Order: sequence, then structure tokens, then C-alpha cells
Amino acid sequence: VQDGMASQAMASLTGSAFLTAFAVSLGASNVTIGILAAIPHLAQLCQLPSITLVNHIGNRRFLSVVSSTIGRSSWLLVAAAPLFLRQETALLMLVLGLAMASIMSAVSNAGWNSWVHELVPRDRLGSFFGRRFGYATAVGMAMSLLGAYFVDVVAPSYLPDQRYAYSVLFTVAFLLGLIGVLFVARIPEPTYRRLPGTLWQLLKQPFSDANFVNLIRFIGSWNLAMYLATPFFVVYMLTRLELRLGWVVALIVLGRLINILFLRVWGAFSDRRGNKAVLALSCPLCLLCVFGWTFTSLPETYFLTIPLLIALHVLMGIAMAGITLATGNIGLHLAPQGSGTSFLASLNFVSAMAAGVAPLLAGGLVDFFVNRELSWTLRWIDPGSRSVSLEILNLQQWDFIFALSAVAGLYALHRLAMVRDVDNRQDRIELMELLNAAGRELRDFSPVATIRNIRAFSFSPARERQSR
Repeated sequence: VQDGMASQAMASLTGSAFLTAFAVSLGASNVTIGILAAIPHLAQLCQLPSITLVNHIGNRRFLSVVSSTIGRSSWLLVAAAPLFLRQETALLMLVLGLAMASIMSAVSNAGWNSWVHELVPRDRLGSFFGRRFGYATAVGMAMSLLGAYFVDVVAPSYLPDQRYAYSVLFTVAFLLGLIGVLFVARIPEPTYRRLPGTLWQLLKQPFSDANFVNLIRFIGSWNLAMYLATPFFVVYMLTRLELRLGWVVALIVLGRLINILFLRVWGAFSDRRGNKAVLALSCPLCLLCVFGWTFTSLPETYFLTIPLLIALHVLMGIAMAGITLATGNIGLHLAPQGSGTSFLASLNFVSAMAAGVAPLLAGGLVDFFVNRELSWTLRWIDPGSRSVSLEILNLQQWDFIFALSAVAGLYALHRLAMVRDVDNRQDRIELMELLNAAGRELRDFSPVATIRNIRAFSFSPARERQSR
């Protein structure tokens, strides 16, 4: 749990908002932004040869501690880059540092996953990881807001160059990452049992299962569609909408908070109706949100831009909670007993490839659309008075990418229809059911309900003593 909190704090200060803002301040092109978005996903492919490395060494704690230390130390080099290097060289150092950190993280995760799953009792996996995720997310959101406040408010008064503010953040992230490594080094490790067979033999098993192949095709096409657009939301808000970093981070934190609140709602639907039913509702909602980004500027910012951004982050937080939960569960459910390692490794391989290729493709496409525009305007002309025009749709540069992402997502929904859930359930979740469940969840989260719960908790011991 302590490692989770320290690692998430580090990840929050080196995450998409601060990483993208730092790259933009160094003059990164759209292609470079795409490369930065692709690196963490493509680096996950290193988990496959790392399985063989874990099998050979047999000491997962040693491998995790060494690889994490090397990877997290690379952020110190990134932090020093704007202090000593020219702008172009500092940008190259950012790309190389991110690549090193991502590759070492993948090597560490290869041993960490099996290690922790053996360490934690099976009947407590859900409660343990839920508690770890909750604490880590709370710390991560707090660090994100503090980092944005430092960059926007504190740093301009004390630092001569805005880029030095990111140097401070990355240095703090490095120190937090080392604290996480110290916690990892203190975790005991069960005896490791080496896996039989070669890596290729393990990876080819899932492709003989037709239903699991359909799941792989859905996950691959869905990740390809989503990662065409989602990695560029931050750079779009910073450059096209010209929002301050504090606004961007606040919107991201809002989406994460809604995501956490709705994990329980989707979890209940998943247990009653099945994972495919959750995906059948959450995926179309996510696609509508992605397409909705094209209306945040018509063609410039207008009075509905901020309210629309808030609504999109809330709805995407709801949708992504269901997608994250259901895609994780359906892979676990459809993998045969005793073959989970090979089946899930193949699924993760395809997911990482699609999520890595998509930003590279989008980074190249956005330069093609930079001087192109597609607009749809309604105009009313009345004799004797001025004409009235209403802009219905205006696509420029990034808007084309968001629209393309939504269209590609429709193909992924077609692939989802071919996946059979556990017991071949065909249940559906109606939109009103989701709204009612959301209403109950928000009522429980409201200040009135919180005060009521605190009051009941505070006075219950006194009532107990009085009754005795």
C-alpha cells in the first residue's frame, strides 16, 4: 500500500498533463507528442521477454528493485535537461528518459504481478487491491493539484524560466519513486516456481480459442480507436483552447474522481448482467464523448467551451470506469483455468501494440489536417434585415482526429458483438438503470449524506454506553 501511494505520487507528477506541457514548452511537434504518448504502451511489450528473465533469475524482488531504481532515476536526467542542454537536445533527452523509465517499469511489472498475486491471499485480493488503489488515487490526485498550483502560481515568482518548474516536479517525482522502491525492498517474496515451456509456446495457446480471438480483436480495435484521440486531449486544451495548466489538471482530476465513484456502480451491473452488457453501454457513451470534443471550439472558444469540457470529463469518467472494469474482468473470465498467464499475456501484447501504434498514426495525420477545414453552417437571410448564421459543425486539425477516433470505435463495437460472455448471457443495461444507479451513488456521496454518516458514527458509541 505504501509503495502504491509513493509510486502513484511519482506517476502523477510525470503523467500526461505535466509531461505534455513540458514537451510543448520545449517546442515539441505533433509527431513528437505522438511518440511520447506511444512509448509507455510500446514499452509494455518488454514484459514478454521479461517473463523469460524472471524465469531465469528466480528472484522477483531483486529484479523489481533493480529495474525500478534504474527506470525512476531516468527522471533525474530529464529534470536536469533544461538546465544544461539546448531546447532540441532537452526534448531528445525527454524522449530517451521516458523510454528508459517505461521499459524498466515493464521489466519490473513482469515479476511484480505474479509476486504480489502469490503473496496476497486469494480471498482478500479484491479488498486489498481496492484499498491500495483508493489510497494511491487519493494521493495521486492531491499531487496533481499541488503540481499544477506550483507551475501556475508559485514558480513564475521564483524561477526565471517556466521549464525549470518542470525540473523541480521531476526531481520530486524521482525522490518519491525512490521511496516507493524502498517500500518494495521490504516486501517478502514467496518461493518462485519456474514456468514450463518456451515463451512462444505460451503465447500461441490463446489463438486456438475462437471466442478469445474475438475478444483480442475487440480489445485491439478499441485501443486503436481510443488512443488515436485520448493522448492528445491535454495538448489540445493547452494549445488550441489555450487553457492554463491548472484548469487542465483540475479537469483530469475531476474525471478520475468520477471514475472512482462509478467503479462500484459498474461492478454491481457486471455481477448481475455480465461484462459484455457493461461494455455495450459504456463504449457507445465513450464514443459520444470523444466526438463531443469537436464541439468545444466552433471554430474558436465560446461561452459553452468550459461547461462542455466539464460535462465531457464527467461522462468520460463514467464510461471509462465501466470499460476499464469490464475489459479487465472479461479477459480473466474467458481465459481457461490454468492457462491465464499465456492467454492474458497475448491479450496484453495486442492491447499494447494497438495503444502504441495509434498515437504515432494520429501524430502524423494531424499535420496533414493542419490547413484543412470542414464546416457546416446554417444561415437565415431575411430581406430588409441582417442575415443570421449558426455554426453547426467546424472541424479543424485535432477535430478530424477526434471524429476519426469515434468512427473507428464503431468498428470496435462490431467486434464486441461477436464476443460471447461467460455463460453466453445476453442481458442489457438500460440507460435509465444507469441514471438511477448514478443518482443513488451521488446521493450517498453528497455532503448531507456524509454529515449524516459522520453524526451517526460519532454518537453511536454514546448511545451504546447509554443503553448498557
